[in-house]
This record gives sequence, C-alpha cells and structure tokens, in this order.
Amino acid sequence: MAITISFQLQPGPINYLPYGIDFPTGRTGRFSNGQNMVDILADLLGFDNPIPSFATASGLDILKGVNYASGSSGIRDETGQHLGARINMNNQLLNHQYIESGIVNMSGDKESGAKYLCKSIYTVGITCCNYISNYLLPQLYPTSRLHTPDQYARVLTQQYSQQLKTLYNYGARKVVLFGLAPLGCTLPNIAIDGTNNGSSLKTLVDDLHNDLQDAEFIFINIYEIMSSISTGFRVSDRPCCEVIARNNANLVCIPFRIPCENRDEYLWWDGTHPTEAGNLMVARRSYSSQFPSDTYTIDMHGQAQL
Repeated sequence: MAITISFQLQPGPINYLPYGIDFPTGRTGRFSNGQNMVDILADLLGFDNPIPSFATASGLDILKGVNYASGSSGIRDETGQHLGARINMNNQLLNHQYIESGIVNMSGDKESGAKYLCKSIYTVGITCCNYISNYLLPQLYPTSRLHTPDQYARVLTQQYSQQLKTLYNYGARKVVLFGLAPLGCTLPNIAIDGTNNGSSLKTLVDDLHNDLQDAEFIFINIYEIMSSISTGFRVSDRPCCEVIARNNANLVCIPFRIPCENRDEYLWWDGTHPTEAGNLMVARRSYSSQFPSDTYTIDMHGQAQL
C-alpha cells in the first residue's frame, strides 16, 4: 500500500489543456504534461495504476493506497488561501484518519489494521507552495515581514514535525519526506534558491528517529537532484508552455495554448512544475539513489525492503 500526502494532484483550476496533454486519460488536474513524480514512483513500486485520490477512493480501493494531495496547499493552514478551495496539510491528516478507520474496520480489529498500515509507504511532499503561495507574497501574507528566510524555515520545520508525529499516531511507520524543490524557472524564485539545502530536514529525520524508534523516516533531497539533472536538459531556464501569473502566484500554463513540441528536452513544464521527463529523472533517483546526497539515510527501494 502507498499513501501520498500533500502532493499536487487535485483536479481544480488547472484541469485544462495543455495540462495532461501526454497523460493517458488526458487532463486530470496534474501540474504537468504527463505523469507526476508520484505516478512514476507508484510504477517503480509495482503498482498497476496511479494511486486514487481521496475524493475517488472507496471500498477495497483504499487498501491499495490513497492520494490526499491538494494543489496550492501547504504546511501552514493559510497557504494558498488566495487561490480558493484547497486542502491544507492538517485537513489532509484528518482525511487520512478517516481512511485509517476504514482500513481498521476492513481488517477486523485494530491490531490487524495497525500491522497493515505499518507495512505501507507514506510519501509526504511539503512542496514549494509554502513559499510561492505564502512567503513570497508579502502583499497577501505577513510571514516575510515576521520572519527571515531562516526563521521561516525553522517555523515550517517545527510545524511539519508535529504533523509527521500525528501521521505516526495514525499508524505510519515507513515515511518518505520529499524536500523542497527549486522554486521554478522564474527570476523571482531563482533568487532565493540558495537557502534550500535540505539540512533542516536531515536534522528532522534524525530527531524523528530518536523520538519514534520503531519508524523509518527517509529524506529525498529534491533540490540537489533537480539541480544536478538540469544540465541534462537542453532547456532548463524557461517553461515548455506559455505561462501567465495566476492571482499573483504560480506561473501556470495559459489555457489551450499549444506547448513546446520537444517536451522531453525541457526540465520545466510551467513556471514551477517539472515536465514528465523531469519527474521521471527525479523519481528514479529517489527510488534508487545515484549519489549519496540524493537520499538520507537510505533510498525508497531500501526502505521498501524493510
């Protein structure tokens, strides 16, 4: 079983072409031209189909995994509120609590349900929305006036730690933490990328291991992986689709405009999200690390064997 929390997959404002132009069923709300990283990781882990969303999973489907993701959501409750309806991390955890209860009922008793959940892999991505839909919008959110970048990172890490302990209390024992990705190919985002080295999440993994010794938390250094693969793409400084700012935030594809034809040669699909080709390279190195800096302490393949 795989459980995905806080990755962007929810159908919504970007459920239009050219998003999904290369996905088998067309547009689905994924922020990419085709598969996102979670889809590819599901393939690598042996799943026949993408993990169903919380909104569509029912019956025995929940035993195969559930995706709780919501576009523009974040660790902080207010993140992305200017973009409309979204499900923040705390509410995603409540949704998982509901699913956990269903799994316990199907298993027959709480002990059997707990055994099932402890073998499951939980992937949790904090996404860059905590910055581009909060900290980098001083006209809408006060966080950048209240905190320096380092202080804000500590605030996020502290809240994230509590949320992960809540997830542990709901049965999680194998948890994959995806670090912050580069904030896209737009100039305002490039300017602060130097602060995202993942050291705080490595420390968080160590702290969680000390506090929750029967769990295995691992960290995927998305920032380092994406920085290193950028040289393998012919175009890494501009998006494949034509973009427009949406509500002073993400640079999203203009609806129904024709994107670039050579999408495999582009790292970025829109202003902040990778192409399927970019997602594929990141997912492969998350599952089976190429360099020691890719993952901490082990990669996803190693965790799956535990």
